[in-house]
Amino acid sequence: MLFVPPRQLSHSSSIAGWIGWMPEVPFDSVLVIRHADGSVQHRTIKSIPLRPSHIALLPGDRLLIASGRVRKDEEGSWKPNALVYSPEGTVENSFCIGDDIDVLVTAHDGSIWTAYGDEGIYGGHPKSAAGLAGWDSHGQISWEPDGRLPEWPLAGFSAATEGDQVWLAWYSRPSVGGTFLTRITPATGEVTSWPSPVESPDGLAVRGHHAILTRRVHNKNSTVVTRAELVDGSWATVERRTVEAPGPVVMRCGQGRDGVLWLRAGDAWVRIEA
Repeated sequence: MLFVPPRQLSHSSSIAGWIGWMPEVPFDSVLVIRHADGSVQHRTIKSIPLRPSHIALLPGDRLLIASGRVRKDEEGSWKPNALVYSPEGTVENSFCIGDDIDVLVTAHDGSIWTAYGDEGIYGGHPKSAAGLAGWDSHGQISWEPDGRLPEWPLAGFSAATEGDQVWLAWYSRPSVGGTFLTRITPATGEVTSWPSPVESPDGLAVRGHHAILTRRVHNKNSTVVTRAELVDGSWATVERRTVEAPGPVVMRCGQGRDGVLWLRAGDAWVRIEA
């Protein structure tokens, strides 16, 4: 998590609650990393020049900070909206990673995976148009759908990693199946897609043939948790129940890691095992 001093924040009049607070760039921050053994690491990062929509760790204790939107400069080139920081807090790389990023997750091999919203897909950025993309940490495209998806994506919902595989949940049109789950193996580029057992999930985690998908209850401190199993080539719902959360579940703040789903709910993180 990134912590920002209150003096460097401003509040949007159109966005309610804590999510409406945004840093005024450039801003200083403290990155807090909680490790699996319970230990906590703090790292100071100064003069961040963009408003973060997504943050993720990369191999070598590096940090990726990305803004969801991107603009063109005076010469018509897309401005950088992704920064890679070294463990010492200096910028190693900066690049454009597409426009209108709904979902971003990093994999164990250092690859970066994105799913875009409709404004990105139809907004003119060439790498957002396909709906889903894989990148390396230097800002080069490492994977594109190339016609291997069942339909054309219109929006991304959530993502997860499991070992050397990446999972993306995305939406097409109700008339062609609605929401899909796509599994990608970065080492080989292999792609497999299934209709999702949950429409528009905001959280996803996978362990083997078992998955957990969540969908927040709007304006309530709860989320609907669906457990599913891959049986005979399709995902079947095993259990569905509503679970109370410490606060409202925040969109685009869910992360699935090796069978464990982390959901941001108010001022806390909820951990759910697949």
